[in-house]
Amino acid sequence: MDRGAGLCLCNAAPRMNVHLLCRGSASFTMQTGGGTEAAPLSSAGMRGSQPDEDVQIVIGLELQLLQPQVRASAAELEKLLHPDFYEFGASGREWDRSETISALTGERPPTEDAPATAAGITGVRLADDVVHVTYVSRRNQRPAHRSSIWLRTGAGWRLYFHQGTLTQIG
Repeated sequence: MDRGAGLCLCNAAPRMNVHLLCRGSASFTMQTGGGTEAAPLSSAGMRGSQPDEDVQIVIGLELQLLQPQVRASAAELEKLLHPDFYEFGASGREWDRSETISALTGERPPTEDAPATAAGITGVRLADDVVHVTYVSRRNQRPAHRSSIWLRTGAGWRLYFHQGTLTQIG
């Protein structure tokens, strides 16, 4: 595979506030990292007025992948990425697990001048052991739709597939 710009996971927020919206009146706010923008968060697959616990866990794991300290650690990335992980980057390039880990651990940390953000994070349970997470990222005025498929394995929830698609909206 050729080396192109736009590795999807490289365009995520280092710090953000996320608000979990639940059916009914239940809600709570999570804070991660050091960003400047609030990001709404919803969790489908609800049981009553409480969000699905597995969906909440997976959204938390997705947010971990946005943290500079996680992205800089091959060991942490190996825990989160499924052995068969692959990605279609916003550039159109396909990335496998080893290429993704190499690219993420080699990227420059985000700067205060160009913080990345993520907004509208939503998780949906597709099956007992499958959760789909979507959101919009923005970095350097470049918005992209993001989509991740997480699988529950014997080692816990692991990211199996990720796709980024550049968009004019966001």
